[in-house]
Amino acid sequence: MLDIQLLRSQLDDVVSRLAARGFAFDRDAFLALEAERRTFQGRTQELQAARNNQAKKIGQAKARGEDVAPLLAESSAVNDELTALEGKADDVQQRLHAFLSVIPNLPQADVPTGKSADENVEVRRWGTPRQFEFTPRDHVDLGEALGQIDFERGAKLAGARFTVLQGGVARLHRAIAQFMLDVHTAEHGYTEVYVPYMVSGECANGVSSLAKFKDDLFKIEGRDLYLIPTAEYPVTNFVRDEIVALESLPLKYVCHSPCFRSEAGAYGKDTRGMIRQHQFDKVELVQIVHPDQARDGHEALTAHAEAILQKLGLPYRTMVLCTGDMGFSAAKTYDLEVWLPAQNTYREISSCSNFETFQARRMQARFRNAKGKPELAHTLNGSGLAVGRTLVAILENYQNVDGSVTIPAALRPYMGGAEKIAHR
Repeated sequence: MLDIQLLRSQLDDVVSRLAARGFAFDRDAFLALEAERRTFQGRTQELQAARNNQAKKIGQAKARGEDVAPLLAESSAVNDELTALEGKADDVQQRLHAFLSVIPNLPQADVPTGKSADENVEVRRWGTPRQFEFTPRDHVDLGEALGQIDFERGAKLAGARFTVLQGGVARLHRAIAQFMLDVHTAEHGYTEVYVPYMVSGECANGVSSLAKFKDDLFKIEGRDLYLIPTAEYPVTNFVRDEIVALESLPLKYVCHSPCFRSEAGAYGKDTRGMIRQHQFDKVELVQIVHPDQARDGHEALTAHAEAILQKLGLPYRTMVLCTGDMGFSAAKTYDLEVWLPAQNTYREISSCSNFETFQARRMQARFRNAKGKPELAHTLNGSGLAVGRTLVAILENYQNVDGSVTIPAALRPYMGGAEKIAHR
């Protein structure tokens, strides 16, 4: 959530920066709400001063032995008006909060301006796409030919956008997640956590806007619970309504979990295969950091996700998202896009974002600074990586002409030493 003081003091700048990311800020609605708030606030201050003055008069009148009934009646009238005003002030504050809750974060100054993914900017790329001596097949054909990816059975069990994995491919999927967890904990300094796969509405609203994005989530009927779309939701909320000790920062967590998304706005997109599923696994990286650590922390977190791709020998490129393609809560985002030979293109496998204080303000996640005063923390997160998409990338990049798939060397210890996955 944006700092309302920033809107009050730098409204033109905020409106301009929001416009750069395609958000039309309703200036008139905001100014009307602010005018209401100021009116109630001003009148409340007048009445409070009057009440204090009357209390003094009542005390003086009592000391002189005078009749205080008229003064008590006036004081009662003031108190009645104050009570009514408090209700009106609460109402306008709630409307202001609702107004702010659907406004996206401000992009950092170095984020490229653009309207869509076509205007994202490549920062770097790693690895050279393999030159095949045969026409590479996509993961759907490969998996089905291996008899180890079953889309029909997934649909039979739960409908479209669900998949059943079997045999070596199922084990490879598990191995990928374990490998990522081991690298991030042993080499990158993250603490592994295990979390609920459901969160309350308050938690969901803490990292994003529940009012704006609730249709993207799966809700548990009759309960204030939502299936998590990413482990970012529960893990970032570790520090909700807390004041963290300065010396404990940065907090660095890694979490493997299933993720559930309704894909409400994805009709017709990536309907073939495992790229866009209702259920998928991710290994998520979350950092809670001091404001002075946020930008360097964002670069480091992105490098941690990149390290997984490098260890697996998967070519990729790193893109900085333009203003029009960033997620709601992000101030800056890097996307890692892995090479998929069957599509002859790079596809997203991780998003690594710096949210600055946007999430922390919603959650009231703070730390005690060097002066001992509470201050909002900055939050970072990224996929390290999406497990299913990593599986897809391995199947396609490591396929052989006979339909088998070579297992990357880094994963063989997790596969009992096996070097290939072949038809059972």
